[in-house]
Amino acid sequence: MKSYIQQQLGQKIKELRKIKGYSQEQFAEKIDIATNTLSSIERGNAFMTAPTLEKIIEVLNVTPKDLFSFDEDLENEDMYASILKNLEFIKNDRERLKIFYNFAKSLI
Repeated sequence: MKSYIQQQLGQKIKELRKIKGYSQEQFAEKIDIATNTLSSIERGNAFMTAPTLEKIIEVLNVTPKDLFSFDEDLENEDMYASILKNLEFIKNDRERLKIFYNFAKSLI
């Protein structure tokens, strides 16, 4: 049975992995686990060892607080900081940056 933390943590890892531009295969290799294990973690069907969790935090360049923050009701400053952090991840990815640029332009 999936626990709330497993589901939320798996979704957060998947989201951050995608923001960084890693495929499941690339990310699994970087954190030294099998791709099917990563898939199970991201779906909330499995949990990881402490060393794997440390590697995830290191490779994603996030804090444990960032990884375990599941609350979507953020203050304006926190949302802004999160947007800036995510932009830092995609600043060298022209395709993703262009998508974000067009989206942001459409809001104004």
